[in-house]
Amino acid sequence: MKVTYDKTVDAVYIELTKATPDGVIEVAEGINIDVTSDGQITGIELLDATRKVPLEALLTYEIGADSISEWIGTKKDLEEPAEV
Repeated sequence: MKVTYDKTVDAVYIELTKATPDGVIEVAEGINIDVTSDGQITGIELLDATRKVPLEALLTYEIGADSISEWIGTKKDLEEPAEV
């Protein structure tokens, strides 16, 4: 995932995949979702971004280890390596 901000037009783009979008779905004024022809979401665009979301919220993130372990199917990969 890649987040970019263009201050000249106050727009945020959240790139979810490198796939080329085939279309755009406007879900609300200034909130657009890029999609492929098979419905895969490739990105999200926020126009007038600073009026919709605090920009610092896009620059920080939190990962819930429990949800990640469920997603990958094992906690083993999340355990800290043993000291040598």
